[in-house]
Amino acid sequence: MMRFTFVLSALFIGLLAAVLHQSVAADANTAGTPAWGSYNVTNSNGSICLMAVMGLQLNVSYHSASDNKTVASVINLQPNTTSASGDCETETATLILSSDWADGQKTNLTFVFSLNTTSKKYHLSGVNLSAVLLDMKDPPLLVGNPTLNYLPGTLDHSYMCRDQQTLTVTQGFSIHTYQLHVQPFGYNREFGPAEECQLDMDDMLIPIIVGAALAGLVLIVLVAYLIGRKRSHAGYQTI
Repeated sequence: MMRFTFVLSALFIGLLAAVLHQSVAADANTAGTPAWGSYNVTNSNGSICLMAVMGLQLNVSYHSASDNKTVASVINLQPNTTSASGDCETETATLILSSDWADGQKTNLTFVFSLNTTSKKYHLSGVNLSAVLLDMKDPPLLVGNPTLNYLPGTLDHSYMCRDQQTLTVTQGFSIHTYQLHVQPFGYNREFGPAEECQLDMDDMLIPIIVGAALAGLVLIVLVAYLIGRKRSHAGYQTI
């Protein structure tokens, strides 16, 4: 029985180590976490129709002029050098983030959201990037995808993802979002009720799973102790 308890203890420690390793690995980022920015789009009467609060990191591959090969670049969007514009329609909403750096780099990042007026569901349906980066051969870089299906939400509700989330746009272009909170449709002075991403819900489950496993382990150890004590007592009575 004691050997069985030891095996369960080892399994629990392994589970806990795996969970912690996964959490640390998800947070590892050589470029650092991008600054948190607030961006909005206004309609014709000056009211905000799209609101987004988030940190954005671009991971993009391009052809280097000096190296004459494809290189990967990681770019954190800086809110203080990024301006927001766009457009809000009944079934589509567009957010354009234009960034200018002192070293001459420029990016124009466009998010396109689509709303199904029948189901009242929306999602991020397209992303486009135009970029002029250091040492880029034949700028600008133009890359995008109009057939995406990210950030799903319901009309009059917002979409939230506190955890780091990766939006793969093309093979050579992806976006990491941090502390994302966005509402492209039905925004009325403040965010509507938030619909959280699966990553956040998984993070909430991890403490519950670990706690349940720990409680089970404590119970097994207690039962093993009581059984062992009972056997010892029975042995004394036989003598």
